[in-house]
Amino acid sequence: MTSQECVTNPRLFTFVGGTTGLWRITSVKAVVGESLAATQRLDIINGTILLAPDGAQWVLRGVTSNERYATRAEKSLMVAKQTALGRPDATCAALIPIRKNAQWWGLTQDERRAIFEDRSRHVQIGVRFLPAVARRLHHCRDLEGGEPFDFVTLFDYAPADSAAFEEMVAELRASEEWKFVDREVDIRMIRDGV
Repeated sequence: MTSQECVTNPRLFTFVGGTTGLWRITSVKAVVGESLAATQRLDIINGTILLAPDGAQWVLRGVTSNERYATRAEKSLMVAKQTALGRPDATCAALIPIRKNAQWWGLTQDERRAIFEDRSRHVQIGVRFLPAVARRLHHCRDLEGGEPFDFVTLFDYAPADSAAFEEMVAELRASEEWKFVDREVDIRMIRDGV
C-alpha cells in the first residue's frame, strides 16, 4: 500500500478482511446478530485507507483511546501486567467487534460503570489473563461514516494459552454486561508460518 492510499494516524486502525494481510483467518462466527462475510486474511493498517483494496470483503475502523470505565487502581494494575501485541510467540489472534444496544447507551456513565465492573467484573476478569493474552481496544462509535460496531478488540496469545483465552471470553460473555450486546462477531486467526 502506498502512502497515497493510506492516511497515517497513530491512534486509528483499519482492519481489512480480504485476500492479503499477515493473519490467516481460520473462522468467522456470529456470536450475536449478523456475521461478517467469511474471508481468507486480515490486514491491520495503522491509519485509514482511502479505498478498500481488491478482494476486501469488509473494512472496520477504530481508534485507541483512554480507558473509559477503569479506576486509577485498575488502570495501574492493567499497565503493570499487560504486554504489547505482536510478541513472537503470540501466533494466535482474535478480532472481536461488538455493538451494544440503545439501552446501554441510554445509561449514564456511572450506571454503565456499575454494570461493567461492579457487577460484571470486566476488568477483574481481563487482568486474570494478563500477560498471557494481550489486547488492544478500538472505539468505533464516534467515527465518521457510521461504523457497524461500537468496539473492535484485537487479542493475541500463544497457542499454549488458547484455553485461557477461551475461558476469558466465556466468562465475559456470561456477564450482565453482555446482555446489552446486540451484535458480536468472533474472528479467529493464525499468523503465517505457523
